[in-house]
Amino acid sequence: MQIKTRPMISAFHCQLNKIFKFALALILSICVVVMPFAEQAQAGRTSMTGDYVKDTLNVAKALKEEVVSEESDESQFSMSDEETVFLITDYISRYRNRSQINKTVSFTTMQTALNALAGHYKTFPNRAVPENLKNRLSQELSKAEDLVLEKE
Repeated sequence: MQIKTRPMISAFHCQLNKIFKFALALILSICVVVMPFAEQAQAGRTSMTGDYVKDTLNVAKALKEEVVSEESDESQFSMSDEETVFLITDYISRYRNRSQINKTVSFTTMQTALNALAGHYKTFPNRAVPENLKNRLSQELSKAEDLVLEKE
């Protein structure tokens, strides 16, 4: 007398496989639903107020002070390169997509200066800003300040 256990094992294996797939699907779906709530939101960090004139003046002043402070000794009040790049990125991303602002001469002048400084920090992260770039930045930032104050 021979006992046929093959169909029984196969049916058990099939049921076990279904249970495993269901459990895996359940765990993955719970992870997909719960994980977004586990992380903190990083998008809220901004230094811009939304007032174009005020933000332009503040960014221009901060960058002028940063460029001048590189000439003198490394003071404890100067921004790091990362903070400077964050300020530039924050300003550009805030006003680049606003059609009433991005077509103004003050914004394009400001954007030119900011792109030049950000390009220097990205390309030469360990070097000081060269004198000709400092002069150009000073001129363009002052011009942007004057243009934005004329509009006000």
